[in-house]
Amino acid sequence: MSVTERYRTAWEGFWEDAPEEPGAVFWDADPILTVGLHLALFEPELADAALPLVDLGCGNGTQTRFLADRYRRVIGADLSAAALDRARHADPAGQADFRQLDATNAAQVEAVHAELGDVNVYMRGVLHQCEPEDRQPLVDAVATLVGERGRGFVVEPAERAGAILRELARHPAGPPPKLAPVFAHGLAPGEVADASVPGYVTAAGLTVLASGELPLLTTEYTADGNRIELPSGWLVVGRRDRR
Repeated sequence: MSVTERYRTAWEGFWEDAPEEPGAVFWDADPILTVGLHLALFEPELADAALPLVDLGCGNGTQTRFLADRYRRVIGADLSAAALDRARHADPAGQADFRQLDATNAAQVEAVHAELGDVNVYMRGVLHQCEPEDRQPLVDAVATLVGERGRGFVVEPAERAGAILRELARHPAGPPPKLAPVFAHGLAPGEVADASVPGYVTAAGLTVLASGELPLLTTEYTADGNRIELPSGWLVVGRRDRR
């Protein structure tokens, strides 16, 4: 079984088993606390805000629907058919276009770019879930999609987040209820070195236009009632620096 097939199977199982109520999935935080904060960083760097926007790794579409309220055309793309079924069910008005995409498959990504032209890309917490051999192809996919005019916003948990997750998983009472299914389905986040991410960007032919740190908020709380926040780094990337 290939890496992609293994991950497709794991994600299908995860989304088939996940509760459907809002906030039941570990990372499915309110968009106001996630993509809403990210847009304040992303939008000033857009060369063309009228381009279609692709939410790459959209999952059940919570963030995609928020984006669809703000942009003319939004496409949610994900590897998992089960996740996309949920996304479409939660969007009865069809504000967004949801489609299955293996972003490590260059031919599939090139077909999307041929159809849509250059796009802006939002990608939250996808790279750190990849096997090492899939990380560069994923960033290459962002480069293909943004083309010459688009921009990409990439936000990923920092190295320090791995230690937090491992500590939560080793708790004597077991991991928090919303985190446990992630590990149970073999989706334990991989460790991506902070310093390696700009290297993937450069190798893909892109430039880092802006960067910074901002915690990724989850839907889970510690035993003492504090929301679990994961340190993260964000990048705005594009074909060239326009400043």
